[in-house]
Amino acid sequence: MQLEFQHSFNIIPTTPFAFDYTFYKPDHFTTNDNLWEKGVRWQTWRHGKKALGIKFKNKGTVNEPKVLINVYAKKALNKNELSLLKKEIIYRYNLGYDLKPFYSVSNRFKSLPLKSAITRLKGMRPGHPSSLYEYLIIGVVLQNATVKRSIQMFTNLLQRYGELLEFDGKKLYCFWAPGKLANVSEEELRELKVGYRAKFIKRLDEAFINSSINEQELRKRSLKEQKEFLLSLYGIGPATVWYILFDVFHHVNHFDHISPWEQKIYSKIFFNTATDNPKPTDKILKLINSFEPYQHLVIHYIWEDLWWQYKNGNAKWLGELIRA
Repeated sequence: MQLEFQHSFNIIPTTPFAFDYTFYKPDHFTTNDNLWEKGVRWQTWRHGKKALGIKFKNKGTVNEPKVLINVYAKKALNKNELSLLKKEIIYRYNLGYDLKPFYSVSNRFKSLPLKSAITRLKGMRPGHPSSLYEYLIIGVVLQNATVKRSIQMFTNLLQRYGELLEFDGKKLYCFWAPGKLANVSEEELRELKVGYRAKFIKRLDEAFINSSINEQELRKRSLKEQKEFLLSLYGIGPATVWYILFDVFHHVNHFDHISPWEQKIYSKIFFNTATDNPKPTDKILKLINSFEPYQHLVIHYIWEDLWWQYKNGNAKWLGELIRA
């Protein structure tokens, strides 16, 4: 689908703001629905039933931020659609989040590699471009799989059910809308090499069709209510819920899950242990939860800083774990 340029507007994030560290997370597995280069991100976006192409461009600095948004679509959005899109971009990327209280107490965590992470990534926001529906599907393909396998499954799904969009000289796939899989059988999904996850994907799609999931309403609920609801969804476990509570619902003060893979990394970072002899998870969790009320935000900074180091040719020990 060829999209045409339709709208342009600016967003002024709260200060400080780091464009590249907010709009690109090197730890997120590579997908063909977005593209990033320094100062620019291209992202497909499902806005209701409309498939959009969005170009984010850095037009400011860390202390005087400005983000230019160009919107590409088949037809121009009406005033209400455009207003909702702007609000959704601000919400998902946390562009209105005030980091200053966090920075003001960060000296409490002197024993951690946090100071250097904040210095390098100052202004980075936690956030994610996906809707709850999209994130749940991504969470399912991440279950019990290597990064390479997850990328393969997600690419197969996007190419079969998504839409290939062309805008601003780029070709990227856009996620399908909830309900797209209503007439798709589990057997057809299994043909895309998703295995047992086919049943989970079907049940999630049905839940959104039946309106038993309303993301906007869920955002208004307490962390406890959100967690209980997400865990009630078929095929969704603690690891996926933990990610959603941070990336989708922006709870920076909740940290209760460590996967075996992450256990090795946290042990190396905080206790300098060999990755094949990690510290017990309860000891790691005790340390992390001492960072209250910013425990997940502290980890986000340290974690992203580690992945940027790896991307830039450092922290080579991480490579062995990624390939495992």
